[in-house]
Amino acid sequence: MINVLFDLRTWAVFDVDSAGRILAGHDESGSLQLVELAPDGSRTQLTALPSRCTGRYVPGSRPRQVIVQHDAGGNELMQLSMITVEAGRPPYTLDELTPLVADGRYMHVLQDVTETSLIYSTNRRNTVDMDVVVRDLGTGEEKVLYDQGGYVGATTVSHDQASVAVTALSLQPASTTVFLAGERSGPVTDADEHAAHHDVAWAADDDSLIISSNHDREFTAVLRVWLDGTTWEELVAADDHDLAVSVSPDASAMVVGHQIDGVYRLAVHDGDGTFRAEVGLPEDGVPSVVWAPDSSRFALLVSAPSDPGSIHSVDARTGEVTTVIDGREQLPVGLALVTPTVHRVPTPDGEQIPCFVYRPAEEAEPDLAGASVLHIHGGPEGQATRMFNPIVQALAGAGLTVIVPNVRGSSGYGKRWVSLDDVDRRLDSVADLAALHAWLPDIGLDPHRSSLWGGSYGGDMVLAGVTMQPDLWAAGVDIVGMSSLVTFLENTSAYRRAYREREYGRLDADRDFLIKASPITYLDQLRAPLFVIHGANDPRVPLSEAEQITAALAERGIRHELKVYADEGHGLAKRVNRKDAYPAAISFLTEVLARP
Repeated sequence: MINVLFDLRTWAVFDVDSAGRILAGHDESGSLQLVELAPDGSRTQLTALPSRCTGRYVPGSRPRQVIVQHDAGGNELMQLSMITVEAGRPPYTLDELTPLVADGRYMHVLQDVTETSLIYSTNRRNTVDMDVVVRDLGTGEEKVLYDQGGYVGATTVSHDQASVAVTALSLQPASTTVFLAGERSGPVTDADEHAAHHDVAWAADDDSLIISSNHDREFTAVLRVWLDGTTWEELVAADDHDLAVSVSPDASAMVVGHQIDGVYRLAVHDGDGTFRAEVGLPEDGVPSVVWAPDSSRFALLVSAPSDPGSIHSVDARTGEVTTVIDGREQLPVGLALVTPTVHRVPTPDGEQIPCFVYRPAEEAEPDLAGASVLHIHGGPEGQATRMFNPIVQALAGAGLTVIVPNVRGSSGYGKRWVSLDDVDRRLDSVADLAALHAWLPDIGLDPHRSSLWGGSYGGDMVLAGVTMQPDLWAAGVDIVGMSSLVTFLENTSAYRRAYREREYGRLDADRDFLIKASPITYLDQLRAPLFVIHGANDPRVPLSEAEQITAALAERGIRHELKVYADEGHGLAKRVNRKDAYPAAISFLTEVLARP
């Protein structure tokens, strides 16, 4: 069963053209490649590259042209190329792409595409700061729109194509700032405000922006802000949960997602916030929305616990859903996927940790009855959601109860919760692991046979748990995690350092605390077996983080295994590597956790 789960194919949705064709991503070949879906669901594979890629249509192009964003072996140094969609043509290989922006030393991140221009962000000026550049697709001429420093997250072009709204990370934890570049320029939001602004779109008349934001509020709402930043208008809001928004190209409509305990309930609204229609889906899950150019429809990818990912076409006027790809059709008969239950776990300081519990679909073997694993998300400002996760399903299928928490510092539960682990409160989130462990007997689990699994920041939490709480955890699986916050910040890519220092603390000002919060500081307490997975090309968490923890384990004679993949970066993007690593890690855990 475990191998079956890692053989399931997944989808992504990137764009929709004027004829209703969907530019999608599909990993049939082993990594995510571009596929075009006709309105009737028929498929044409467009790329066959050695690593995963994404793309966007060039609007109005005849024949159809696609901008392709691709890297090498997961190194995240994105390059931008073009392909032409031709009937009957075999998928494009790497050598057959037409390069547009190519320099393998730097990142070039696709941000937006118009009929005449490509907008991208790049760190090629100094390897650290992200500049915003517009490239004329006809002449190749480039113009720098913004080069004042910082990490650019997203850009969107105004309807008159004279300006770009830029969303960048601010130096406040869990915060962003929005400003304008081009004909209109200047700040829209206060860069010093502790607030997150996302999903930025231009209003119909280009005099304001529509965004999801927690400006002056606890929970993210859909707001309209005028370009000088002085006037804010509430369009759609809720008192007890966060909202997300996707605005149509002409700003006449928007899809609003109500985020409630790890799933989204969707509705269509007019551009002024007036409710239009609910969007009814077969199962609550996590959606990704891409609008058609004429704003009449949108494509919707939905992942849910029992759905690896289905693609739907939705009428923007009525909310009527037409399924284009049913991701559940590939599920073998007899494969039992688990739907979690939702819980709140009390902590000693009076907080409540949201979490999801996945019980084995079938009664576990006697030697694994009561055994469990905490699956910890990355971020740290990320969140665990109720979407399809083959690892979680495989762990439950192996007979383990899986607890998936949103410890303090997670997004999706308001501004206060996401801020509770900033800098010198970092170890409070580690303390949440102990609270979750203390809760295990309440749901019938054996606290002596519980383990940790996590990737990236979740991997750091795994290492923190097994070193700082050695009496609690029987084993750990660390995937691309940091073992030392000091060496991580010293060795991570330059463009990421300032971004991460705002969350963890600065090397020059907070070194003592960074040492205190690093798992490797407590290595002498570690005695739990550890399984470590890492990509050799990881630009975020260098391989040295895995090597130094496993070297220390070897020196102390503690059971461990290190798997390094030469063609991967920050995580495992290729099916062949996932099928090699994850079943081995699950087998490692079940061996350790089984009753003798």
